[in-house]
Amino acid sequence: MPTTAGTGSEVARGAILILDDGRKLGFHSWHLVPKAALLDPELTLGLPPALTAATGMDAIAHCMETFMAAPFNPPADGIALDGLTRGWAHIERATNNGQDRDARLNMMSASMQGAMAFQKGLGCVHSLSHSLGGVNPRLHHGTLNAMFLPAVVRFNAEAESVQKERRMQRMAYAMGLGEIHHPLEAAEAIAQAITAMNARLGLPKGLAEMGVEMAWFDKIIEGAMADHCHKTNPRIATEQEYREMLQAAMSRG
Repeated sequence: MPTTAGTGSEVARGAILILDDGRKLGFHSWHLVPKAALLDPELTLGLPPALTAATGMDAIAHCMETFMAAPFNPPADGIALDGLTRGWAHIERATNNGQDRDARLNMMSASMQGAMAFQKGLGCVHSLSHSLGGVNPRLHHGTLNAMFLPAVVRFNAEAESVQKERRMQRMAYAMGLGEIHHPLEAAEAIAQAITAMNARLGLPKGLAEMGVEMAWFDKIIEGAMADHCHKTNPRIATEQEYREMLQAAMSRG
């Protein structure tokens, strides 16, 4: 019975553990899926605005990343795209008015849909946030996802599978950004919209504001390269490309 609308763990087959050596590892088994899950948006009415925003961006990140992920899974794509539509349209309402039952319902649906869909796979956003969350476990996972999304969207725009399936254009349309025909233009519009949304939600201006230091980059990159989400990104990132994404996420823009 989830009391936040973000992780979708009530329908997921994964568990995340932070080990003593700082690694944040995912364990996957169908035995981890609950036999029953009760999703009642009324349980989220008291969630504070900051956590509503951070967990909501976690759900949106799940929907976006799984939609961009490399594996072929049209049913997961459909679920993720609908979840993105719901999450993007209602996260501000849920954050600004926690008693908005319709917004809470749609955010809980987006959270569930993101986790149903991400059985397909995730990507660099989660490779980086898992690794950084291991380096400093006090950093909130959903907030980290929100910080990394713009840079990863821009990076993924040139992936062959993303361009072939018009994934950037389809996400832009689901987010209410209109019909955009060129994938790079759509990616830029999405990245700017996420940055603006983060600002409106009161989330940090970037990793630097969260206390992340450039001296951590080598350890973060090492963890990201070994993360289980690394190989399902539509473009396989190099160490240098991860470094560039980290640098871009240090400040809003």
